Amino acid sequence: MLRLTQRALMRLAYRSAHVLRLCYWRLRRPTVHGCAVVARNSAGEVLLVRPSYGGSQWQFPGGGMGRGEDPLDAARREFAEETGLALSAARSLGPRRSTFHGATNVVHIVVGAAEGAPQGDGREIVQAAWFAPAQLPEGRKKSVGNYIDIAGL
Repeated sequence: MLRLTQRALMRLAYRSAHVLRLCYWRLRRPTVHGCAVVARNSAGEVLLVRPSYGGSQWQFPGGGMGRGEDPLDAARREFAEETGLALSAARSLGPRRSTFHGATNVVHIVVGAAEGAPQGDGREIVQAAWFAPAQLPEGRKKSVGNYIDIAGL
């Protein structure tokens, strides 16, 4: 019971922190660096995660990069944290810039391979699953499909 309560509290903390971060971005308009990982398995499926914050929409694993952190190192770290899997054959496709809630987001797109059953941590990531590119979750086909196109998959 305590473990379930702790997870629920952590999910609430992630959602609250996400709202505060968006408010900060609107006010300060910073440039933030992150990574998105487009990973495929041997069946040609792509791995998506559903976070506990930000509308809980399916997205590629990834996250923020530390100051001076190499995009490939950040991608491997975030991928392992969010899925419990190791990313192999990782290569960078370079950064993409966009504006998100007032902030300039520099997202480094990394492609790679992984195998196994992904496991979300139940706090930040509530679900992780493999999807055939033709059977992406409803409502995410366009945005996720754009990254798949960029990755050349």
